Amino acid sequence: MSRVVVVGAGIVGLAVAERLSRRGDEVVVLEKEERPAAHQTGRNSGVIHSGLYYTPGSHKARMSVAGAKSMTAFAREHGVTVDICGKLVVATSDDQVAQLDRLAARAVENGVPARVVSAEEAREYEPYVRAVRALRVESTGIVDYVGVCRAMLDLVLERGGEIRYGAEFVSARTEPNGVVVETTRGEVRADSLVACAGLYSDRVAAASGLEPEARIVPFRGEYFELVPERRYLVNGLIYPVPDPAFPFLGVHLTKMVDGSVHAGPNAVFALAREGYRWRDVDVKELAGSLAWPGLWRLAARNVAAGVKEGLRSVSGRAFARSLSELVPGIGVDDLSPAEAGVRAQALRRDGTMVDDFLVQGTSRQVHVLNAPSPAATCALEIAGHIVDELDSVTA
Repeated sequence: MSRVVVVGAGIVGLAVAERLSRRGDEVVVLEKEERPAAHQTGRNSGVIHSGLYYTPGSHKARMSVAGAKSMTAFAREHGVTVDICGKLVVATSDDQVAQLDRLAARAVENGVPARVVSAEEAREYEPYVRAVRALRVESTGIVDYVGVCRAMLDLVLERGGEIRYGAEFVSARTEPNGVVVETTRGEVRADSLVACAGLYSDRVAAASGLEPEARIVPFRGEYFELVPERRYLVNGLIYPVPDPAFPFLGVHLTKMVDGSVHAGPNAVFALAREGYRWRDVDVKELAGSLAWPGLWRLAARNVAAGVKEGLRSVSGRAFARSLSELVPGIGVDDLSPAEAGVRAQALRRDGTMVDDFLVQGTSRQVHVLNAPSPAATCALEIAGHIVDELDSVTA
C-alpha cells in the first residue's frame, strides 16, 4: 500500500482517488474550495457524451465510448440520477448536410451508435425541431455529475481516505523516498502525487518542477435556461452541426436531470481563470493569458466566429436567435440566465488547442494538463490511465 496525494476534487481527481482507494492505497485529496466539484464539474451541461466528434483512435474517442457505459453504470449502481435519452444533431439547411454525413461517418469509425434520420423522423423525437436531416445518437445521456462526485468521495472516505478542504496547492517537490506538497494548510508527505487541477493545471505542474507542454487559457461558457412554460419545446438534447473550422460545438439545448432545459454554452475568452462573469477580472491572470502567443494566433484564425460568440455574450436576443435556428419560435423572453462555467483549455504556443487529453509524468508525479469536455464522461477511464501512468513513474 502506498500513500498518494491527489490535487483537485473535481470529477477526474475524485475518480482517480476512488480507483486508488479501491486497490488499497491511502489517499489524501487536497481541494482549495470548501466542497467538491466547485468549478468545471459542477458547472457543465451534465451530458454523457457518446464519442461522436473526436479523432478516431484518440483518447477522447476511445474513452468516450467506454466512458458512456462506465459512467452510466456507476451512476445507476450508486443511485445517482441518469437518463440515456439520446440526442439529435440537426442540419437546419441543405448546405449543412454534407458535414452531417461526415459526422455520421465519424460515428461509424468511433463505434458510436448513430444513424441519419429524415426531417419527419427527427420530429418524432423532437416535435418542434427545425431539420432537413438529422443524426440520431442513442448513447448520449444526462447525469448529475455533482452527485457522481459525492458518491466517489463517499467511497474514498469509507475506505479510509481523507479530503482536506481549503487546502490550496502551493508547490511540490520530489525527494528520494516520496513527494512533499506544500499547501495553505501546511505540508503533506506522500509516496506520490497526482494533480488534477483543472483551471490551474499548468501552474500546479510548473510549481512541481515540470515544464508544461501547453498553457491553460480560460474560455467562459454562458448558459440560459428555458422558462418553465417553454420546456415542452425540448424532449432531450438538440445540437447543431458543428463548424469544422471552430473548436467548439455551438450552442445547444439540453434537458437536464431536474427537468429544466439549458441553452448554451457559447465560448468567450474569460478575464480570469475563474471568470464566470465579465466583471470577474484577475489582472495577473489576464496578463498571463494575453502574454501567451498562442491566444493571439487562435484569435486571428477565428475572428468571425469570435465576434459571433461575443455578440451572444452581450445580447440575449442574439443568443435566442441562435437557438431559434434549432427550435423556431424561441425568443429572448423565453430565456432566463443560468450559471456560467469556465473551460480549462490547453493551448500551444502556435495557437493550436490541445485536441486530446494530455497527461504528463515525472518521477513520482502525474499531472493532468488537459481534460476539458468530454472529461466528465470519461472520468473513470481517465482514472485508469492515470493510475497506470502513476505506477510507471513510481516503479
